[in-house]
Amino acid sequence: MSLKTPEKIRQLQKKLYVKAKHEPTFRFYQLYDKVHREDILMHAYLLARANGGASGVDGQTFSDIEKEGLVEWFAELREELHSKTYKPNPVRRVTIPKPGGGTRPLGIPTIRDRVVQTAAKLVLEPIFEADFEDCAYGYRPKRSAQDAVRKVHQLLRDGYTDVVDADLSKYFDTIPHHELMQSVARRIVDRQMLKLIKAWLKVPVEEGDDRGNRRMKGGKKSKQGTPQGGVISPLLANIYMHRYLKAWRQRGKGAQYRARIVNYADDFVILSRGHAAEAMEWTRSTMAKIGLTLNETKTCLRRAQVERFDFLGYTFGPARSWQGEPYLAAQPSARSLKRLKERIIAQLHRGNMDPGPDVVARLNRTLRGWRNYFSYGTRRVAYRAVDHFVRQRVRGFFRRRHKVSTRGTRRFPSDWTSGPAGVDRLYVISPANA
Repeated sequence: MSLKTPEKIRQLQKKLYVKAKHEPTFRFYQLYDKVHREDILMHAYLLARANGGASGVDGQTFSDIEKEGLVEWFAELREELHSKTYKPNPVRRVTIPKPGGGTRPLGIPTIRDRVVQTAAKLVLEPIFEADFEDCAYGYRPKRSAQDAVRKVHQLLRDGYTDVVDADLSKYFDTIPHHELMQSVARRIVDRQMLKLIKAWLKVPVEEGDDRGNRRMKGGKKSKQGTPQGGVISPLLANIYMHRYLKAWRQRGKGAQYRARIVNYADDFVILSRGHAAEAMEWTRSTMAKIGLTLNETKTCLRRAQVERFDFLGYTFGPARSWQGEPYLAAQPSARSLKRLKERIIAQLHRGNMDPGPDVVARLNRTLRGWRNYFSYGTRRVAYRAVDHFVRQRVRGFFRRRHKVSTRGTRRFPSDWTSGPAGVDRLYVISPANA
């Protein structure tokens, strides 16, 4: 079964988008019936299944559903939605490590709720896509973090070198429900659809402690936050961030501050020609008005011609070519390199007893994914550093496995890693890399 959007659904999305684009003040009043339409709900199930993920509070997996009978499960869910008796289950919350240290909460809805959220997203997304600003790149169709990286680099080279490196404090956790629902209601007047969205915002969260005890938090009394991990959460987060981006455009702040914004979800930079401080002050004030807060310890001003800043895994700022010529570079950040090395170390640990070909295949998937993302900008130094690190780690891994008492350079020379072992190299000498 193909995950390509079926033509009938694609045509519906196109009609919704065109209507929203041509009539900016139109409010959609008949959408809920589309959520439980059989083809939309089934496509939502297939998308949710393809994304995988852990089970929710009910412990149910996709295998369980299909083993017990997908037809019956699907029919029951459709009937709940049609009869308006559907109620979301509590969200299971876990904590995952953050790249910069510490942890962040991640909500895991049940499969049943993920499917309904996906169906709602299929219907709602085209409407809000018609409104979103061009400077927003996060969680949007046909847009990516790499597109945002390219835009930042382009603006820097165009002279927008006074930078506000912005960071919002716990954005997903602090979005106010009332104001968010107002933003949604500017386009959606279907009461049942609004009720559905509100139910997901107010769903209780189940947390566990180190002793295995479970407790419920949130629920109807919660007034802010959209749980990270929910399928609908990125769209809702974009809808609320749109308030700030729209205000920036409508009030002419781009012209006033000679500045441009590049936004990816809750991460954004303002690139200006000499007015970064004023842009940051206006942003601080505007965010406060809509219930959000800049993280003052991380938000800062940078002069990109002489200072570097990080955005979406890349470091931007001054560099010199091999000929000694200065230029503004975009390159993998030190933190991104550190994270990749940590993943490689985790895969090649002493206790890994998987067959050698499986170990190499998993390592190559990691390397290819990293290379695909960091395929833009200045990357030779980073690629060569990764290749050197991989050679050392792979040699050490197989030296231990084969109980070689020496350093292993004779049995596993440098060209062995990318030769007989079959490990990918990031830096390959070619006309482009010469």
